[in-house]
Amino acid sequence: MAYLDWPQNLNTGVEVIDQQHKRIVQYINELHAAYQKGDQQLTGEVLSALVDYTISHFAFEENLMEKAEYTFIEPHKRVHFLFIERVEHFKTRFNNGEDITKELLYMLENWLFNHIRHEDGDYAPTVSANMPAIRRETGWMKKTLARFFKS
Repeated sequence: MAYLDWPQNLNTGVEVIDQQHKRIVQYINELHAAYQKGDQQLTGEVLSALVDYTISHFAFEENLMEKAEYTFIEPHKRVHFLFIERVEHFKTRFNNGEDITKELLYMLENWLFNHIRHEDGDYAPTVSANMPAIRRETGWMKKTLARFFKS
């Protein structure tokens, strides 16, 4: 049984973003599973992957908001920046031998779902309305995904 299940009411309507959010939830579930096993090495690996993926997701999301000319992009970027700082602090504490996983899981679950419902929910209509124009840009989506999410 998964630690977190994806509630359908979190879908933003921007498919590429929803898929990325679901991947973040998968990482959180992997982090929980590693913690349950007591596997510190695996926990560290998943934590690093989660942080890297989240940073890439934020960069992609911000790029998409810029393309859509979302009015409140700067406050949204600030929220992302503060979250990354917070998670990096958890990562540092973990690397220093502290058992932070339970606290981190709780924070991630609450932050992620609240962020998607509120901040992401605010930009979704603007991005959705501009997706046809964004998609018409030759290869923009493919190039941007490749730039932020290396295989």
